[in-house]
Amino acid sequence: MPVGSARIEAWRALNAEIGKLNQDSIDSCDVVFAVLDGPDVDSGTASEIGYAYAKKKLIMGYRGDFRLSADNEGGIVNLQVEHFIRASGGKIVFKVSEIAEAFRRYHEKH
Repeated sequence: MPVGSARIEAWRALNAEIGKLNQDSIDSCDVVFAVLDGPDVDSGTASEIGYAYAKKKLIMGYRGDFRLSADNEGGIVNLQVEHFIRASGGKIVFKVSEIAEAFRRYHEKH
């Protein structure tokens, strides 16, 4: 579409549709798996983690990024994001090979 108000309105409608689909997906799932890479956790990912926690979903995180991303040396990523993941019963793993094991251990406990 050419630049202009029609294009802006089309994006707004699409953004609302995508946002609702994301919400519906979280509502209907059992587990949210979040990729936590980047110098800070993506703002959309962070909001989805918060929403998932409020909906009492298990949240598992993966951080393969070597860059410092925490609020202080006691954390891995943003302290609120990390809190919601851990408080949900989930954990943060650092290798792709650890993902299946993290889920297996969770299911053994529940």
